[in-house]
Amino acid sequence: MILGTSPLRVGSLERVLGATRFGVDQGQAGDLHLACVRVHQAPAWIEAIDPTPALALPGVVRVFTAADIPGVNRLGIIPVSKDQEFLVEELVRCPGQAVALVAAETPEAARAGARAVVVKLNGAPGVYDMAEALAEGAPLVFPGREQGNLLDLRVVKRGDVEAALKASAVVVEAEYTTSMIEHAYLETEGGRAWWEDGKLHVMACTQNPHYDRDDLVRFLGLKADELVVIQAETGGGFGGKLDVSVQPYLALASWHLKRPVRMVYTREESFLATGKRHPFRMRYVSGADERGRLTAVKAELLADTGAFASYGLAVCTRAAVHAAGPYQVPNVDVVSRMAYTNNVWTGAMRGFGVPQVALAHEGQMDALADALGLDRLEIRRVNALRPGQATITGQVLHGGVGLVQCLDKIEPIFRAWQAKVKSDDRFAEGVGLGAMYYGIGNTGVSNPSTAQIEWTADGRLVLYTGVADIGQGSDTVLRQLAAARLGVRLEEIDLVRGDTSRTTNAGATSASRQTYISGNAVMAAAENLEALILGEARKMMGARHQELELEGGMVCVKGSRELALSVAEVVKRLARQGRPARGEGGFDPHTVALKPDTGQGKPYAAYAWAAQCALVEVDQDSGMVRVKEIAAAHDVGRAINPKSVLGQICGGVMMGLGLALMEEFHPGKTSNFEDYHIPTAADAPRITPLIVEEPEATGPYGAKGVGEPALIPTAPALAAAVGQALGQPMRHLPISLERVMEALAGAGAKDQPC
Repeated sequence: MILGTSPLRVGSLERVLGATRFGVDQGQAGDLHLACVRVHQAPAWIEAIDPTPALALPGVVRVFTAADIPGVNRLGIIPVSKDQEFLVEELVRCPGQAVALVAAETPEAARAGARAVVVKLNGAPGVYDMAEALAEGAPLVFPGREQGNLLDLRVVKRGDVEAALKASAVVVEAEYTTSMIEHAYLETEGGRAWWEDGKLHVMACTQNPHYDRDDLVRFLGLKADELVVIQAETGGGFGGKLDVSVQPYLALASWHLKRPVRMVYTREESFLATGKRHPFRMRYVSGADERGRLTAVKAELLADTGAFASYGLAVCTRAAVHAAGPYQVPNVDVVSRMAYTNNVWTGAMRGFGVPQVALAHEGQMDALADALGLDRLEIRRVNALRPGQATITGQVLHGGVGLVQCLDKIEPIFRAWQAKVKSDDRFAEGVGLGAMYYGIGNTGVSNPSTAQIEWTADGRLVLYTGVADIGQGSDTVLRQLAAARLGVRLEEIDLVRGDTSRTTNAGATSASRQTYISGNAVMAAAENLEALILGEARKMMGARHQELELEGGMVCVKGSRELALSVAEVVKRLARQGRPARGEGGFDPHTVALKPDTGQGKPYAAYAWAAQCALVEVDQDSGMVRVKEIAAAHDVGRAINPKSVLGQICGGVMMGLGLALMEEFHPGKTSNFEDYHIPTAADAPRITPLIVEEPEATGPYGAKGVGEPALIPTAPALAAAVGQALGQPMRHLPISLERVMEALAGAGAKDQPC
């Protein structure tokens, strides 16, 4: 059976040979080239934009401003918070915003034109600290906004927290912080737009082609069928390519000029003009009884959305829902707030706020264990959510709850490391644990997917899906699911994906949703196609009362080869009737919206679970941290493609290592990889990925997701390991050289971030 195997990934050979054309590779001879005029002073009011010097330069064709936009000059991935302008109209809210767009015959002419445009600004007071932004009298990022600088507030309340804390055997309180993070995908943003068959086509790197189309048709005032968005092969996204980037500029220029245009961000522009991971400040108070059972968790979460909402609403909500971690907690009081500032805007990044709160809820578990003299793994096992228990939103869990199994899987490794950990005057070793759960899909709202499968007369199948594969392997997994359901070989299935003129909406490639949600849509389409084929075959075979099945492109009586009929014959008969052999399917996971006043509800239909442990060594002379080993056990429900799952786990661990130890974006200071450090092969520890399969009843063949969960427990495990080595908790990320040296010097005992 094709499930549980790891066939050659779709597109892998082309990538190895260098033949893949990514978004940045779409340019053709004769294309015009685009460059944005970006403003570095913010906040500031625009007094005038003078394009005359640019238009005088050789090769410059046109300069566009907000006045040239025929439709709605607002973008944003969440409909209720579209607050970002494609080109600034009056007020520049954060550095890097585009105020004009230059089209020219060459990239050099476009960049020269962008430098030549004269922008006259009048500075305005700004706010750059998330707490100060919510203080009375703070400058408003959006002047006149009734809610001030508060983008969103979410609560999760259950039981009586104050009474439970008073009755607890032990109470621990601490503050945690995480930093702003750059996505650092290999491919910068790029794409091309052109006219074909009377329609405007935009091909670019993206994580959600149908969302892009909806934004662009509003932007240009077009009808949906007048514009086509095609996902170019995308060299990484991690959430950063959920918001549009080059797409509106390509569309605007090509729409006006009726010529093909191309645009590619430089690395510096990508750093400057795209969203980052939300930085968080978190204050936690946690209580437990004498046996280590959690009695209450009180958490205050504050995050910085920067100048625009982007995914801030989703991050604020998801952080609140996951604030207590994968544990049974009878009494909870979580308040999550998201603040506007004049910093670079922050958006979706692998985990949507859960990596940030995981640092805190895992740090609290370790603090409780230490205060009670309990084993850190056992306190997690005691509190781990199990089937029949309720999450902090009141959702009772049923099957597919695999945290205990993940802890069991890593326990032998964790115990072996504990037994051999050693320290001397120069080097100190430490072992740490991290656990998590992660809701699959969007939080408490409808987030459907659709798919179609067609059987052609030559015996091949074509799978149509709007899913954007950004390197995670969905192209391969969705074909595997279709092949398994229809009883054909994988090689017999062709794929059409990410083209709004040929596929229907599958939702964004985000929130680890595609295997679970789009996988179910593919299964539904396959079932619909099977019913069509078998129904027509019964008429052809006179087998009205016999149970038929598909196997290897044949229709036969179930359990035998009797009355075998080729599917090709059925397809041809349907074609003669003017009926395509095509099945359609969709899936929308069942959720219940969270109550605004208590946060109670069913935010997700399925959850992924994980536990990781880390072994580190700290050089007490230099402050250098070396990660020696990490073991990562993840409950994925069913590993449709085990190699892809293992790859996701290992990649997530490395990204988590960067979050934990080195990555920090400083607005106005960080401009490229010269001063932004990410892990390299030299930093890679030995990683032991471990697959746990606790089937999810509502998933395709029991599958869930692993893309974002792979990252989440790593930083908490590393923080705990470094903390053990240094003899004090490390609660502020990244655990940089400066923070390690401060801890070694004793200054870290104040528990304040550098």
